[in-house]
Amino acid sequence: MDDRVRLSIANGIADVRLNRADKLNALDPAMFSAIADVGARLRENSRVRAVVLSGEGSAFCAGLDVERLVATTEGQSILPFADLGKRTHGIANFAQHLVWLWRELPVPVIAAVHGIAFGGGLQLMLGADIRYVAPGTRLAVIESKWGLVPDMAGTQLMRHLAREDVVRELTYTARIFSAEEALAYGFATRITDDPRAAALHTAHAIADRSPDAIRAAKRLLNLAAGCDAATGLAAETAEQARLLGTPNHVEAVRANLEQRAPQWRFA
Repeated sequence: MDDRVRLSIANGIADVRLNRADKLNALDPAMFSAIADVGARLRENSRVRAVVLSGEGSAFCAGLDVERLVATTEGQSILPFADLGKRTHGIANFAQHLVWLWRELPVPVIAAVHGIAFGGGLQLMLGADIRYVAPGTRLAVIESKWGLVPDMAGTQLMRHLAREDVVRELTYTARIFSAEEALAYGFATRITDDPRAAALHTAHAIADRSPDAIRAAKRLLNLAAGCDAATGLAAETAEQARLLGTPNHVEAVRANLEQRAPQWRFA
């Protein structure tokens, strides 16, 4: 896995780094498999409280590897080991799972983006809960340049972040846009000179909070993206009822009153 993605975990923070710097972290079959493997490992680790996703070298991710694009013109699948028509991971196929898994992780994910985020790389970034982008970063919904469409959950993510006409213009034209435009559109949370340092800082702030409350908050916010108000309000009540009086709720109150660092319990 380390050939394509590096994973380290310390103090509840999972540091995930795409590790194909010589190819601008482009997505090849090995990268797809490595990302899926990391996602599975993080989901199973109840002590992870936040995830930082970034890329080694000069770019976050340049999208699908050009060699795979060429292979598709010769009748090969984008992923030779996967049938894209099959829903292999719930509502998603394998390629979509590589992005959707960050939304489905029970803890917040913060993307630290620099250099380039094209195509699949942009979609990977959009799968995060929070997205910090470096000045000078170039981004694009690049698929139409190659005669394709966004197919890694991008259409479902973009529609909740930017106006419909903006999403359509970027998708139809494959126009490269700036970090400043990404912020204005809603694709970036913040522009910062050192997005990875900012992401790690935010991850530590999240890790200081009750792990039960953070996981409940992510469940609520994920649900809110696609539910009606009645369902959302009922879910708020249910999550709060499960938190009230639990050991971590009691500890949060006591730690604040006693002005000390909390000692959280983990399932």
